[in-house]
Amino acid sequence: MTASLSDLYRTMLTIRRFEERIVELVNANEIAGVTHEYVGQEAVATGICAALNADDVITSTHRGHGHLIAKGADVRRMMAELLGRVDGLNRGRGGSMHIADLALGIYGANGIVAAGAPFAAGAAWATAVGATRRVAVTFFGDGGANQGVLHETMNLAALWKLPVIFACENNGYAVTLAQSRSTAGSLVERAAAYGMAAEQVDGMDVEAVLEAAHRATGRARAAEGPTFLECVTYRYFGHHTAERTMKLGYRTQAEIDRWRLRDPITATGAKLDRADEEQIRTAVEELLDEAVEFARASPRPDPADALEYVYASGLLPRRGFVG
Repeated sequence: MTASLSDLYRTMLTIRRFEERIVELVNANEIAGVTHEYVGQEAVATGICAALNADDVITSTHRGHGHLIAKGADVRRMMAELLGRVDGLNRGRGGSMHIADLALGIYGANGIVAAGAPFAAGAAWATAVGATRRVAVTFFGDGGANQGVLHETMNLAALWKLPVIFACENNGYAVTLAQSRSTAGSLVERAAAYGMAAEQVDGMDVEAVLEAAHRATGRARAAEGPTFLECVTYRYFGHHTAERTMKLGYRTQAEIDRWRLRDPITATGAKLDRADEEQIRTAVEELLDEAVEFARASPRPDPADALEYVYASGLLPRRGFVG
């Protein structure tokens, strides 16, 4: 897949404005619970997914809205899903942390840290034995880099030369714990020890991410095995939306302001013609207005259907024990 600078800007801005709209809806109690904002990290999902083909596969995280939008998910149906409506991508059953669209190769967000890695490896293995040359990407954070399941998956991927891209979004914090206090050594060197290609990339520069992703997909399609990309990025807000009221002090405002100066959307927008940028901004606002309207108009699920879609077979679970 190829993408122009305008395309990259449009995707990043759509992610940013989607997340900002979501915060408004959470604060208005139209979305239950909390969500995990992707604001600041847009260049990572955008750059990596712009290097993928339509039939390639991704697995996501609890902070997954950006990944889905970058892979082409319907923003209207995403909005309906977060509002718990029947026209949502998963009929209102997945919500923010379990949203998926299998038809687009989006094998789901996941509330368990790094749990998407083995799913991606399984999809890549199926691709490898079927000789279809599809690529699987698994996104995870710096906190996920310390999970055993990730290392088990990297080991197998390297042994079997699976077409997997391990996309580590290192935003500096695992919830509130700084990466410098949680992780010994270099993430890139850890991955390289498995015998796979590994590199660190500026995750605030969408063009740099795209170039690295093209190198990784090229290796994967040439049956040269997996790649580990450490994308150094930053989230401008807290771990989740409720943190805004918790008054936690694990980051300084000066640190946030320094990263704000490197905003990937501002930097990319500055490279565009002013009229083109304004046209994109207008189109994105119209899209999100339509998405919110679509979601609000969608019916709420019928409680009588709560046990549907629980099993792939369509069989309902037993409603009690037989004595």
